Amino acid sequence: MSSRSKEKVTAAIRKFFKGNDKVEAAEANATGAADSPNRRGRRQDNKVAPATSTKGEESMATISLTQMSLSMPDNSIRARRLMKEYKEIVKMQTSTKQPVFTVELIGDNLFEWYARLFIIDPDSKLAKDMAELKIPFILLHLVFPDNFPFSPPFMRVAEPPIERGFVMEGGAICMELLTPRGWASAYTVEAVIMQFAASLAKGQGRVVRKPKSTKEFNRRTAEESFRSLVRTHEKYGWVTPALSDG
Repeated sequence: MSSRSKEKVTAAIRKFFKGNDKVEAAEANATGAADSPNRRGRRQDNKVAPATSTKGEESMATISLTQMSLSMPDNSIRARRLMKEYKEIVKMQTSTKQPVFTVELIGDNLFEWYARLFIIDPDSKLAKDMAELKIPFILLHLVFPDNFPFSPPFMRVAEPPIERGFVMEGGAICMELLTPRGWASAYTVEAVIMQFAASLAKGQGRVVRKPKSTKEFNRRTAEESFRSLVRTHEKYGWVTPALSDG
């Protein structure tokens, strides 16, 4: 084969492979576009359907958490732990007709929850107060700090106003496990809420009929009250008060 013939063959081979590279690049671009975040989001949204059964709430909550985990850059221990606990509680509350409590995210914020406590000791005066006043549940507000689960959540009673039962001004809660000294990372949100339910009955909690204080029952007052509580107990330790002290 002459040198000119070899050059022609080489040129033809290069042209052939160059054309294949363009085709492969075009295919890759098309695949990438199909799998782009926007396209993935559309496909995912199409899978979301209205709940058609009692388990629909659980599936919707699971989808919401899945979407949140995909969109939320925070993959911290706090986020993973709370997503796991939230999913387990939602599964529990949708599998029973009368759950003791339910939870929901506030504004889709994984780090701030509302918990509705429906069932407390039926023989307690607080239960009788709630039945008389037609109060269906006790609303709790939980905020999880950056270093949760190594630090406790801040939890307060949002409504109704309660006195005694280890509930302080503003709805702050006097429980050792909610303080840095008494907290352990093994405690779950469920354990905290159930412990609070028990303390309400033990401390003879009552719904406030006529407020004795001019301070409002709100988050700011609760935080101030709780900080004062922590300082006191860090200085003097924890002493179990008499029931008559609430």
